[in-house]
This record gives sequence, C-alpha cells and structure tokens, in this order.
Amino acid sequence: MEILKASTSVTTTTSRKLNPVSVSFIGFYMLAFLFFAANAALTIILPLRSEASGLNQAEIGLMMGSYMFTCMLLRPFAAQMLGKHGPLRVMRWLLILHAGTLLLFIVTGVDTYLWLRALQGVATAFFSMTMQAGIVERLEDKDRAQGLSMYTLFTMVPSLVIPVLAVQIWQNASELAFTLLMIGLAVLPLLLGYKVDLPQSTVQNKTYTLGDMLRSFSGIWRSTPLLVSSVVMLFASCVFGATATFLPLYMVSTGAASAGLFLTIQGLVVILCRFLLRKKIPSDGSWNTWLMAGLMLSAALGTLLLSLMDSIGPVVYVAAVFSGFALALLYPTLTTYLSFVLPADSRYVLMGIFMSSYDLGFSLGGLAMGVVVQISSYSVMFTVCTLLSVIALIVVVLSRQQMEGRADAPSF
Repeated sequence: MEILKASTSVTTTTSRKLNPVSVSFIGFYMLAFLFFAANAALTIILPLRSEASGLNQAEIGLMMGSYMFTCMLLRPFAAQMLGKHGPLRVMRWLLILHAGTLLLFIVTGVDTYLWLRALQGVATAFFSMTMQAGIVERLEDKDRAQGLSMYTLFTMVPSLVIPVLAVQIWQNASELAFTLLMIGLAVLPLLLGYKVDLPQSTVQNKTYTLGDMLRSFSGIWRSTPLLVSSVVMLFASCVFGATATFLPLYMVSTGAASAGLFLTIQGLVVILCRFLLRKKIPSDGSWNTWLMAGLMLSAALGTLLLSLMDSIGPVVYVAAVFSGFALALLYPTLTTYLSFVLPADSRYVLMGIFMSSYDLGFSLGGLAMGVVVQISSYSVMFTVCTLLSVIALIVVVLSRQQMEGRADAPSF
C-alpha cells in the first residue's frame, strides 16, 4: 500500500509506459492481492490462537507489531537493493522468503510467531518497495494517482473476503483448512511473481550510503510537506494498527458484534472508495487541507463508535464505514502528494522515511495500545485512538498555510 517514483522530470527509454488498467497491470494487482491475503488471514488467526495459548494482550501486541516494525527498519535497505539489483531480481528473492515463512506457520507453534511475523515484515518491506518502483516506472505522471489507488485497492481486497474465511477456520478448529490456505498463499504468488512484468532496473539506478540515509532522516525537520505528512501518517497508522490487532479480540470477548462482518464491511468500503474515487485524488502535487481533515475526522468517528460498542450494539457496524473511508483515501492521497513535491535526486530515501512513519505507527498500534488494553480496557484503548485522530486533524488544520504553499523537501 506505498509508492515510489525516481523522478517526475526524467523519462526513460528502457521502460515502456502502460495504462493503469492494462493486462500487464492486472498481473501486478493480482500479485498484490495474493501477497497481502496471507497477512489478512494471519491478522485474524494469530491473535486468537495466541490468546487461547495463554498470551496476554501486551504479548500479542508485541507479536503483531513486530511485522510493521521490521518493515520500518528495512525500508532504506530495500531501497538500496532495488538500486543495486533491480525490481525483478529482488521480487524473486522476497517471494521465496515469503513462501518459506508461511510454510513455517504450519509446522511451528505460538512461541515462534514473533520471529515469523518479523520475517513477514522483511518480505513485505521488499515487496511494497519493489512493486511501487516497478508500477510507477510503467505509468505516465498523470496516471500516478490512479495506479496507486488501484494497487492499494488490491492490497485491501483480501480484507473483504479473507477475514470471514479466517474466522471460520478458527471457529471450526480446522488445521487442515489452515494448512491448505497457507500452502496456497505460499505457492501462488511464486508462480505469478516470476512472470510479472517488472523492470530489471530502476530509473534512479543507485544505492545509498549510511551517511546518505542519516542526512535524509535529519532532513525531515527541514521539509514541511514531509514532516506534516509523516506526523499525520504516524498517528493515523497507529489507529489502524490498533484496530487491526485488537478488533477481533474485542468483539470475541464481548460478543456484541462479528469481527468478520465488521472487517468485511470495512474492506468493502475501502475497495469501493479506492475504485470509484481513484480519479479524484489530486495527481498534480496540490494539497487539500479539508480533504485531509475530513479523513481524520472520519477515522476519529470510527474509533469513537468502537469505544461505545457495549452500549450501541449493532450500530457499531457504522464505524466500519467511517474507518474504511479514512483507510481508503489517506495513504494514496499523501503518497501521491509527496511523489510530486519531493526532489528527484533523493526521492527513494525520502519516500522511505514517509513509509517508515506508516510502519512505525502501525507497529505502535499493536505495541503501545496492547499495554493500554492490559492496564485498562478495549473501550479505553479505542478512546485513546480517537484522541490520536483528533490530534492529527489539528496538525492538518494548523499547517494549512505552509502545506498549501508547498515548501519542497531538501536534496542530498
């Protein structure tokens, strides 16, 4: 669910430009669906299995949060490997790692889940960077927002169907079904990934030293667009991560609603919004303050309703609509905006910083909010999430003048 762009002003003769809904791009999107289907299933099954095995909420949060935390740490290294080896070769390596990790989930127990989730994070860091680098180099600039929306749409499609399947597997205690699901999700991406139309090299065919990366991280404080976008994404992804990690446990513990149905509604909203509104996302580098504020308000309303689930009953499903709308448009809007305003000579690393803010927030959603649940309750945790969304909304409004003025990030 990320985007990379080597340059908005440099053209390439080695990569042909395609339509974002061409046959070649359908192959990209299907690979994204299969890859992220595994995480959609494990996000439901692993917390339930772990709780049944005696792990507390903080331990479950640590285990689930290790996935995105590992993603965050490896973004810069993944960008290095792309520059050095090219998207096609990197894709083949990561799909082998992904398949091996899923197969290990079949034969190991709860005590290994932390490390296996970290391995999943390694594969995901490389997958998302590789897919975005390949996709945007095949698209014209004017199609960038559409391509991002379609890609992130297919990363979310699994959340429409997989949660229901995962809940059924858990409720029926079917080890055979779990085994077959993991084998299928390990093998199919391998078969499709080796045929996907990825370029053998990127436009910005270079690697970065440790010094380059450290200078890039320090540059976030000198770039208003990068700083504001990263802060907003950090708070929002913390909310998304907490919801993904603890919603199944919350609903199973109260019995007031079905986690599978809630996540299906949320996934349907995400898919419809990303498809129907894909051409509405600005693809010219402009900043829309009120769109961003509306998205954060929608996220706040979603978690507020979840915090009141005990008293509102089935009305809580309305929260899936609010949360789904925010989840659908926030990331594509921010990444498209940054892909225009960041300078070409440091775009890979700077975009990696922004993506790391998403990963860090999502990871903290499991780690920090797990502690909140343990010392209080799920209702209090979702109230804290509501406050985080409100803080992000305030940041958006207060930075309106600077963001609409579009101060570019520094080069390195």
